[in-house]
Amino acid sequence: MSTQILILGSGGREHALAWKLAQSSLVKHIFVCPGNPGSAKNQKTSNLDFPLIHPYKDIVDFAVNKKIDLIVPGPEDPLVLGVEKCFRDVGIPVFGPTKLAARMEGSKAFSKEFMHRHAIPTAKFRTFSSSQLQDATDYVQTCGHPVVLKASGLAGGKGVLIPSSTDEALQGLRSIMVDNTFGSAGDEVVIEELLEGPEISVLAFSDGYTIVPLPAAQDHKRIGEGDTGLNTGGMGAYAPAPVATPAIMDRIMSESLRPTIDGMRKEGFPFVGLLFTGFMLTADGPKVLEYNVRFGDPETEALMMLLSDDVDLAEVFIACAERHLDSVQINTRPGFSVSVILVSGGYPESYSKGKPIQVGEVSSDVVVFHCGTSMSGNDLVTSGGRVMAVTCSAPTLEQALAQVYVAVDKISFEGKFYRRDIAYRALTPSSQTPSNGLTYAQAGVSVDAGNALVEAIKPHVRATKRSGADVEIGGFGGIFDLKATGYKDPVLVSGTDGVGTKLRIAVDAGIHHLVGIDLVAMSVNDLLVQGAEPLYFLDYYGCSKLDVATAADVVKGIAQGCQQAGCALIGGETAEMPGMYKDGDYDLAGFAVGAVERSSILPRADITPGDVLLGIASSGIHSNGFSLVRKVIEMTGLSYSSACPWDNQKTLAFSLLEPTRIYVKQVLPAVHQGLLKGMSHITGGGFIENIPRVLPRGMGVSIDVSTWQLPPVFRFLMERGGIAPLEMARTFNNGIGLVLIVGRDDVDRAVQVLRGTADATVYRIGEVTDKSGVEMRNLECWSVQ
Repeated sequence: MSTQILILGSGGREHALAWKLAQSSLVKHIFVCPGNPGSAKNQKTSNLDFPLIHPYKDIVDFAVNKKIDLIVPGPEDPLVLGVEKCFRDVGIPVFGPTKLAARMEGSKAFSKEFMHRHAIPTAKFRTFSSSQLQDATDYVQTCGHPVVLKASGLAGGKGVLIPSSTDEALQGLRSIMVDNTFGSAGDEVVIEELLEGPEISVLAFSDGYTIVPLPAAQDHKRIGEGDTGLNTGGMGAYAPAPVATPAIMDRIMSESLRPTIDGMRKEGFPFVGLLFTGFMLTADGPKVLEYNVRFGDPETEALMMLLSDDVDLAEVFIACAERHLDSVQINTRPGFSVSVILVSGGYPESYSKGKPIQVGEVSSDVVVFHCGTSMSGNDLVTSGGRVMAVTCSAPTLEQALAQVYVAVDKISFEGKFYRRDIAYRALTPSSQTPSNGLTYAQAGVSVDAGNALVEAIKPHVRATKRSGADVEIGGFGGIFDLKATGYKDPVLVSGTDGVGTKLRIAVDAGIHHLVGIDLVAMSVNDLLVQGAEPLYFLDYYGCSKLDVATAADVVKGIAQGCQQAGCALIGGETAEMPGMYKDGDYDLAGFAVGAVERSSILPRADITPGDVLLGIASSGIHSNGFSLVRKVIEMTGLSYSSACPWDNQKTLAFSLLEPTRIYVKQVLPAVHQGLLKGMSHITGGGFIENIPRVLPRGMGVSIDVSTWQLPPVFRFLMERGGIAPLEMARTFNNGIGLVLIVGRDDVDRAVQVLRGTADATVYRIGEVTDKSGVEMRNLECWSVQ
């Protein structure tokens, strides 16, 4: 018992935290700055009289001199101003986020853009600076839905307006943007779609990697019963909220909380502390209303009493600060917890202070947390709008409510007011039913995410425009005008393919755009070997949960591949299928169509023994043999983030994911000049299986592997995996991605054309023979360094 903790703040939230921390066997003493008369009652707790003003010099000096082990900021202002760094600079850990991470509460504009980037379900929105009153007005008048107006900055919990009409919304805009009702907090205004449904609060611990939510709570913001009257800081709360079913909580974790923590870490500001997220349970599923980067009030009072006796809150806070939250258990007791707020008469508008408070004897199951109290001599008096939080946990909600209201009657002060209907939603569950029946969204399919993906990929798709296609997506099917291409007697050639288990590496490494190029390459190269020019491409993307950013990256790569191949991306299918794939996984398939003049179809019938084989260099492994590649990598003990053994300028993942070379623009001119008799795309099966597919019956080929150098990646695989050279030849491309069959008299001209149109090296690697099969000559040279 040696840990000393300093809590910053003075309200009921801080009193509740001090109350629970004092139960820890790890804790020697708790200081609360400035605290209140309630927090001072515990033997382990002392209040401090230092100003809570940035840069907190007096408090930092005290913490250093007293050898404080952990800082727990309560309110949002210090966190947004950067209190974490003030203590981190002197070596004291903080249970709370950095200034960068605290922007999630400090700027609603920032947090909404973050949600948009990470496809986290939230209301539609637009952000406007205070100088854009006319633009904001136009948006309100034309957006086609009711709106909520939010001052982007901190406004003491009062920066939200919910207008009941367009005229009221326009008045609200003027109030925020011209009259500066919320001061500098209104320098930016977020205009959101008004969401409908029950609202819940989810408080969750995080160390930047792990996130552990507490049971969902429901707050009561309005001053009057039945949620009427002015907004307040909160008139009461209870937990768990029955409307937050296990299925709802699972969706909240997978669709919002986990992507939030992962996204913050990936963007360079990992979240450490308590993330308090407000949700609206809409007919389309839970949607984020806002983030808070600290404990909520009055939710905290209720939740602290709901934690099991075996939960050591100090241990939890330290585990978060030291990044090992997964090492502790956070359990809650069965039953319910309720907190009812007693407020001063006149609150949330003007009210008097200094009213004496009398507290009678209350049940041992009830705790009275002080929110806005102070001492006047020996008298306890009111000093704030919200005065006390009377809190109780019990096996049933009805028991907890009964005990709380009995205790409320034991407390008196002039002007005391409270709501008598706390938890009424749980007692009348029909009032919380978000819809009369199930929706597609409740089944796990987000139409909104699909629409967002379409909008995100439209610029990439438009970049693939070519004659015959307008590349506008969003309809029922893609249209291609074959006549516009100028073919006289065309034959259509089609091909479909995927990228195999190379996709596993892309998913594990989080690098998604490169496999999009592979997807195109595998299909269009197959068209090319029949002499066809690729005309258009369609893709299929299947997943259990659509991540818009990931899918957009993949399609960006597909569009790049189409540009390299000269074909148009005219459509595709995105299939969100809950339960079909593991979280984060997806699958791809592509379909390409090309055209060739009937007289130019390959392979030609005049292939004869003695014809020459030309090989064009591959860019790497391409997209085949990755089940074996992954096995070899597993044997080496390397991770995908390791430096690449054969190219220290890249990570292993980036090197393995080098996209398949697209040969269309290099090879098609030689096809059109009639210089090629046949081609073979070296995919799965290597040389052994692929080249015979284009040869006349009874013919074979002889390939001399000494005519090109085995690239380092293949040498690495062969040596580390102990793979025999012949097995390499029947599995990988080994540096040659496309093999061309050319008549002897046309070799020089063909090489000239091929070398003049691209930078992929062309080799003379063998010839056609009159003996069936593939003879691999000089394989021993692959075994020699």
